[in-house]
Amino acid sequence: MEAAPTPPSFDRYGPDEPVSPVVVSVPHAGRDYPPDMQALLTVPVARLTALEDRHVDAVAAQAVGDEVMLVARRARGWIDLNRSPVRDRDPQVDAGVDPRGFAAQASDKVRSGIGLIPRRAGGADNMWRRKLTDAEVMARIADDHAPYHAAIDDALAAAHARFGVALLLDLHSMPPLPGVTAAQVVLGNRHGHSGAALFTDVAAGVVRAAGLRLAINHPYAGGHILASHARPRAGIHALQLEIDRSLYLDERFDQPGSGVAATAAWVRTLIDALADAALATSHRIAAE
Repeated sequence: MEAAPTPPSFDRYGPDEPVSPVVVSVPHAGRDYPPDMQALLTVPVARLTALEDRHVDAVAAQAVGDEVMLVARRARGWIDLNRSPVRDRDPQVDAGVDPRGFAAQASDKVRSGIGLIPRRAGGADNMWRRKLTDAEVMARIADDHAPYHAAIDDALAAAHARFGVALLLDLHSMPPLPGVTAAQVVLGNRHGHSGAALFTDVAAGVVRAAGLRLAINHPYAGGHILASHARPRAGIHALQLEIDRSLYLDERFDQPGSGVAATAAWVRTLIDALADAALATSHRIAAE
């Protein structure tokens, strides 16, 4: 008798057949810290919450509509879904990486300790008691990273097949940025490379109409998820949305606060506006 397949480490919302060109990804809200991970940590799990997009899934849960939405359950400390499984492996925590070739390809994120398997968190320069074996890292990639990205690909392909256009909205949250007039929302489009300017403009209009301060591509322009899934010339666009956690968390930045409903409301408006813009673009192309 064959063993039952292991369920995915993310939740998928929405119909099998798309009714919206928008797909929403929530990769960093997970709070599942497997026992195997906890046994290897040099710091308590409670100190790893700074790696999380803390409870942004509460916003997503109230904002979700008919579009496909993917919400990761596994904690970012286990594996970061917004990092490359090739370029962002860190030889200081990953025995499967040849350190001789590391310097030439390492990203700033990896150098700072927040690569595919985060190293620096909870006040520790290295949160792992030992290096992870290549087999351990590859298992995390195969069990968690690859299925999540395959689900994004499938959802975008289905949306594009039906509507002639698809748009990925990658939802994150951020600590409050420094400065009295700092942005409360950051939109990232990889400096114009992950999607048509129209979609950034539409999203920016919704954010400003909500009375929120906005920045574009600074300090967050978008990571591996946008880079690996956006193909704007083929009609598949992607946009990252970063939300100041003070807008929806409590005063301790720990639990959902009174601002969740208001935040979810403008996020819902933003998703609808992006869907309308995508459909209008598709109809215009079809008519040409």
